[in-house]
Amino acid sequence: MSDGQPLKGADGYRIVDDPAAVDVDALHTWLDGDAYWWPQGLRREVLDRALVGSLTLTVLDPDGVMVGFGRVVSDRATFAYWCDVYVEPGHRGRGLGRWLTRTFLEHPELTDCRRFLLATRDAHDVYAPLGFVALMRPEIFMEVHRPLAGARRASD
Repeated sequence: MSDGQPLKGADGYRIVDDPAAVDVDALHTWLDGDAYWWPQGLRREVLDRALVGSLTLTVLDPDGVMVGFGRVVSDRATFAYWCDVYVEPGHRGRGLGRWLTRTFLEHPELTDCRRFLLATRDAHDVYAPLGFVALMRPEIFMEVHRPLAGARRASD
């Protein structure tokens, strides 16, 4: 990917980091309808802003249709947060999520990052083989969690 070329995998799948490859309508439908971490009703313009500020990785099937996605929130120097990782149900079980995550970890724009974070409720088995572990010092991390920020309001 360092030369701008897509990564090619088994069965003709490709991973690209071209923002133009993201089918934002499909992504919003996936996240709003099937992703436990994405608040239902989150406005499309919130996703649009999130994408502008992120490095995106898109999995394309052999026909060039988006079937997987992940995005990186990062300063591209010291820190990267891997989020919104999604593989369409009909394409799961082929290792695409793990391949997508490995691509994120090896992306040339992130080589200087010292800390990579992600949050998952149920995919530890995908991420652990790639080196992700529970926080070594959870006592130093804090958060402000506003689960309804960005959601549609009754007046929308």
